[in-house]
Amino acid sequence: MVLFRLLAILFALFISALHSLPWSIDISESQGPGTTLQSFSFNCSSYMPTLELLSVRPPTGFFNNPSLHRHKGVYVGKVTLSSSARLDALAVNRYELQLQYKCGNFVVEGPLFVHVQRDPGRFRCAGPFASPAGEFIYVPETVTPGALLYTLLLPGLGVQRAQMNITSAQDPPLFPGPFSIDEQGLLRAPSQGLRGQALKTFQLHILVSLGKGQSCKGMLTVKVLPAPSSQVSFPQKAQSITIPEDLVPGSKVIQVQARGSNLLYEIISPLPSPLYSIGQADGVVRTTAPLDLAHAQGAAVTKLQVRAFEKLRPWASAEFDLTVNVRAVNQWPPRCHPALLVTQVPETTPVGTVLSKLTCVDPDSAGAPLDFQLQFHNPPDSASLHLRDRVLEVNTTLDCDIPGACFQHAASILVLDDGQPQMTTEVPVLVMVTPVNEFSPACVPRTFRVREDAGPHTPLGSVVGTDMDYPHNSLEYYISGGPSTFAVDRLSGEIHLLGPLDYEQQRWYKIIILLIDHSQDWDLNRHRSGSCTVTIEVEDVNDHAPECEPPFQELTIYTPLGRSMEVTKVSCWIPQEPQRSALSYSIVGGNSQSRFRLQGTVLMHNDTVLGPPWPEQPCTYELLIHVADVGPSIPHLSTTTTIIVHLVPWRAGTVATSTHSSTVSSTMTPLIVTEVEAFWKPEPWFVVVLTATGVVLLLALGWLLSRILRGFAQLLQAPSKPARALLLNRSVSFAYLYALGNPATKLRLRPRLLYFLYVLLLQLAIASREMKDPLRDSWRHQEWRCPSSILMAEPTKSAQGEITCSARALEHGVGSEAKQLLSYVWNSLLT
Repeated sequence: MVLFRLLAILFALFISALHSLPWSIDISESQGPGTTLQSFSFNCSSYMPTLELLSVRPPTGFFNNPSLHRHKGVYVGKVTLSSSARLDALAVNRYELQLQYKCGNFVVEGPLFVHVQRDPGRFRCAGPFASPAGEFIYVPETVTPGALLYTLLLPGLGVQRAQMNITSAQDPPLFPGPFSIDEQGLLRAPSQGLRGQALKTFQLHILVSLGKGQSCKGMLTVKVLPAPSSQVSFPQKAQSITIPEDLVPGSKVIQVQARGSNLLYEIISPLPSPLYSIGQADGVVRTTAPLDLAHAQGAAVTKLQVRAFEKLRPWASAEFDLTVNVRAVNQWPPRCHPALLVTQVPETTPVGTVLSKLTCVDPDSAGAPLDFQLQFHNPPDSASLHLRDRVLEVNTTLDCDIPGACFQHAASILVLDDGQPQMTTEVPVLVMVTPVNEFSPACVPRTFRVREDAGPHTPLGSVVGTDMDYPHNSLEYYISGGPSTFAVDRLSGEIHLLGPLDYEQQRWYKIIILLIDHSQDWDLNRHRSGSCTVTIEVEDVNDHAPECEPPFQELTIYTPLGRSMEVTKVSCWIPQEPQRSALSYSIVGGNSQSRFRLQGTVLMHNDTVLGPPWPEQPCTYELLIHVADVGPSIPHLSTTTTIIVHLVPWRAGTVATSTHSSTVSSTMTPLIVTEVEAFWKPEPWFVVVLTATGVVLLLALGWLLSRILRGFAQLLQAPSKPARALLLNRSVSFAYLYALGNPATKLRLRPRLLYFLYVLLLQLAIASREMKDPLRDSWRHQEWRCPSSILMAEPTKSAQGEITCSARALEHGVGSEAKQLLSYVWNSLLT
């Protein structure tokens, strides 16, 4: 809203300033310096405005810089004439003043046009006549006495008659006789003539007077020239020439030359001359209008009379007759319709199709035969178009599937007539060939291989599509259906992997790549499509370790001395890849003294006579069997199985049972027990909050304990007094306990626990004093009871009543220790 108000204010200021500036004013040429041309006002309340005169056209110093003053809250500007102003409507009748008005950041520029009007009642001398040097007149000394020498013309005089007088002296012997001038401004030679006055100069001051006191003056200087010493003549008196009619105006016809010095030329017949002119100084005759014999009447033959005369002696002259014959020529080229041939055809246009028919005529000779020629510009040697007579046809197939083959054919049809000179008309031809989507894109089936452990966005390969339409690479690629495991780049056709692969689940994929072309037809919505099949083979990667069944064995064997025997057979395979049966087995741990070895998958026990000494006690071997695949695929994965063998020394009485025990032990199935222990793991924020809360609680308990210990210290340091001083009414103490245990009592000074602790301390103090005081028996039956209303009142009032009852007991002889204890309890309760 504020922006609209600001724009409204600026618009109002701008309109006000524009309406205040005058655009055009009229002023009489009789106005003198200081004359106010125009006054105008401006509104500018927030700044100090300025009004400047930027420029004047035509440049002059007749105008002062505008003045600006404030009158009744409005700034008034004036434009006045300067002290050097001399307005002359005949010299300049229009001035353009460029004014600029500024009010802060608001600037307005505008022109002020000043039109100078003629003053009918004013005239003045102008031209060279009114200049300080005056005007010069050259006359020969042979001039006829009383001949007209000069005509004085004054601007603004009109039909009015003015009195003109020669004011300078014309007395002999300086003057042969007086020059005369009449009221029409005609200056005549003296009646005695000017012979013998050669090379003399006569200055004449002339005063021009008009009624009402208006007058002006000027000066004429008459210079007398000597008589010519030679005659003007032409080499021949007459000449006839022939020119073509197609000469343009200003063309040279002939140059005439006369003998003499300082000569000028003019045509004296016919007057005026509508077709020809002659150069005053060079004598060149030129045409001034078209010499069209069909339209210019009398242009076929023109007789010119040319006069040559001396510049300083016009009476010294000669005449020359010139006959100009105009010959008809082939002037106009053929006219054709259409003048510009533009057409648009598809590239599938058949050969022989008519594109356009040209109609041409010769304006110079209707019905005359014309010749037609076809010229190619782009491409220069194209054979796609053919001109038969006046018909433009398609000559060959307009194939746009080769780069630069078509799209635009620029040519020209030249139409020639049989006149002299031969005239030609060129008809531009522009044939736009629009592309047509004729062929469907295609691609070659491809097969790509990818490892099954390849990660997402792995490039698999690219599908290269081809299209016979131009441009050939305007294709887009899509996957038609198929799994979402793969994706194809829309522009490049590169296939990427998106999801995981598993050789054991699916070993190959077939996807259909859909190709769609674009930008190959005039109709952008017209597309063609094609497809091809891409096979993606998944390469097996060793990604599963061997598994053994059972993974753990525990056996007990009895072996005779000096014999080797089979312990067990290790059974391992890769369940996910049953085709991989090549495995290697090796003992990597637990085979101390090399008592065991592997024969393929069979674990054998070695017991040779030359081997280590036979143990007399049973021993246990925990063997680690390393099982690894040995296939060509990498990486090679492995696993480890554990076999625990309890080796029992051979005894003679156990020969019959050794084999049975080994068999039973070897067939034992181990039991694997998995124990899961649950534990609670709190969040980190919970641990932080719990720690902070515990610290705050410990600080509070420490503060409470310090207060209790400080109270005990004060009691122990007090002097001993009779036990009766600490005898308080036990009924009051029990009333405290009652009040603390009563849920209806709402304690506001401290929690109930504090009240209980203080009461407990009070009872302990009383009991200790009774044991030390010999007069405790005399106080044992004294009781000071408080009203029940105090015990049932609010906690604050109850505490005050309790202390009041204790104070009464003090009045009956209780010691200062009781006073200190009660004072401490009271202060603690209040704080």
